[in-house]
Amino acid sequence: MNNFSAMIDNATAVIPAPGTRPKLGPLPWWCAADAAAVPRQFLKNFPHHPPTPLLALDALAARLGIGSLHAKDESFRLGLSSFKGLGGAYAVMRVAQKHAEAALGRPVLPHELLTPEIRALSADLTFCCASDGNHGRSVAAGARLIGARCTIFLHAGVSEERVAHIERLGATIVRIDGSYDDSIAEAARSVDRRGSILVPDIVSAGDPETAQVCGHVMQGYSILVDEVFETARERKLDFTHVFVQAGVGGLAASVLGHWSALAGQNGTPRFVIVEPERAACLTESAKAQRLVTLPHGPSTVMAMLECQSASPLAWPIVHALADAYITVAEEDARQAVKHLAWPKGVDPVIEAGESGAAGLAGLERLLADKTLAAQLGLDGKAKVLVIVTEGPTDRSQWSGRTRQ
Repeated sequence: MNNFSAMIDNATAVIPAPGTRPKLGPLPWWCAADAAAVPRQFLKNFPHHPPTPLLALDALAARLGIGSLHAKDESFRLGLSSFKGLGGAYAVMRVAQKHAEAALGRPVLPHELLTPEIRALSADLTFCCASDGNHGRSVAAGARLIGARCTIFLHAGVSEERVAHIERLGATIVRIDGSYDDSIAEAARSVDRRGSILVPDIVSAGDPETAQVCGHVMQGYSILVDEVFETARERKLDFTHVFVQAGVGGLAASVLGHWSALAGQNGTPRFVIVEPERAACLTESAKAQRLVTLPHGPSTVMAMLECQSASPLAWPIVHALADAYITVAEEDARQAVKHLAWPKGVDPVIEAGESGAAGLAGLERLLADKTLAAQLGLDGKAKVLVIVTEGPTDRSQWSGRTRQ
């Protein structure tokens, strides 16, 4: 066997055996050690751009039997309630910058994108993307900021509350029958029909133009890792384990790759990828040792992670650097939401969406299996980081409305 695979109450855990992960060559530009410097300059254009908090969950750590637990809370990011605010909006601004530089024949600085001269040039641009909700919000926010138009393609499973969040940012919504993959295909077709500029969070590695834009999306996420490192240095923290949830894998690849670039020879924590049981494309790819596309099945409460195909740009990084994969059930995510929203002791309240709480759900699922926990070093000395990737995206369905 190339890896160790186990079942935990119908969930799947995959732990690659020593020596079976592929060797990773030079890291791509979007997760290099200095990857966050440029997007930070662009995202200063947003009125709400402070770092998001790194919160200690001491009471929950004690209940779980681990040494420490911290949560990077992205529910405040750029006023958009999701880490996705870092990616799509930044990619939109980079495309607009390139367009303005071509028109003016001179370099354009990030802050100039808000000037009347450059906004007039951006008004000729229409950006588009497919989304489950959060990526669309980010692209729409970036387009509105610089005065461009925006069209977001949403599949049938996107709730009306998530639609409203995007519409408030001035985007045109196009509803697509079918799945997220169907909305991706329709967004790609709109580039030819309407002359739109695609800002994808998944793209074929063989498409250099859109791969560049998708690279900018993932480059934006590296800011999150920089902030973790900066806060950890200030508080003298270190981490033995990092749990990061995955949809197409863009965030996971950015976190694993950029963290590795920053750590250099100092070594990295163990990286654990968390996915819904109903949309575990990276876990299944790890088992198969190649990219796997899953058939569509029942929807998941972790709607922002409901992806059946991993990004070909992200997969090589995840495949080389992930130490384990764990899938979580619907009830696991709901319980993790409640543990964050209704904490015991002095832990802070964190309002996380079900997708946002998936990293914690993965930690709790692994700790429930003593053998796997021991194999991964999840014990009383473990210092764990989870990433709360989003706040509640649809409060009418949010699991944290009540304690039980």
